[in-house]
Amino acid sequence: MTQRPYLLITNDDGIHAPGLKHLWEAVHEHADLAIVAPTTERSGSGLSITWTRPLLIQSVAWEKGTPAWSVNGTPADCVKMAFGMILKRRPDLVISGVNRGSNSGRTVLYSGTIGGIIEGVLKGVPGIAFSFTDFHVPPVSATKDYIFPLIRHMLKHPLPTGSFLNVNFPLNCQSGVKGFKLGKQGRGYWIEAPEERTHPEGTPYYWLGGRWCGFEEDPESDVAYLDQGYIAAAPIHVDDLTDRQAFQTHKAHFDSVFQRVNL
Repeated sequence: MTQRPYLLITNDDGIHAPGLKHLWEAVHEHADLAIVAPTTERSGSGLSITWTRPLLIQSVAWEKGTPAWSVNGTPADCVKMAFGMILKRRPDLVISGVNRGSNSGRTVLYSGTIGGIIEGVLKGVPGIAFSFTDFHVPPVSATKDYIFPLIRHMLKHPLPTGSFLNVNFPLNCQSGVKGFKLGKQGRGYWIEAPEERTHPEGTPYYWLGGRWCGFEEDPESDVAYLDQGYIAAAPIHVDDLTDRQAFQTHKAHFDSVFQRVNL
């Protein structure tokens, strides 16, 4: 690609999150940009969309004249509104993040950061999700020089249609990283650890909370690479969700059994 790429930026931590500002800083000199992100934090929203209340789009002042809008919905809502209402032309790539907290392993199934990317992929536009493993004090400046090279590589060497790249930066990477590794999506994820609390009026309520549930990981998984100090990138495919082995194994028997059922 000889001309400057056109990128849509979104996230799930909200339009004023430091991670989104960092992502913009890492790419604005290399690409034409538009930002459409949630008005407030929508972490854990996955691919959810808003049906029960109206969506509001507000223009947000941004540096260097970058056009930016907030939407009072989820990341998937933001991408839907970007494609359907806001943008005048189709972006070359959707980028999301940089998320505060890892999206390695099966956490991708819950992540709004990932949800925004999937929404773009479903529209035929590839994407990259970026996440810091560090949660409390993400090493923002330490990752700036790594972000656009990953974007440039994906634009020059695109993944198959229906796939996106999930990138995670390792813990404490301000002290240096070992390098880059393309890995498989791991198995670990955050499971519930509910905490009961009491409202001042006496009513009990619950904070879902969570704790990391680890598994014996493939040594080529993103979880394993992150533990070793690598920047881990995993290609994830969401176009055809069919379990093809189950389809081939069970189709004939399933169809024959239910041919005999009186509907």
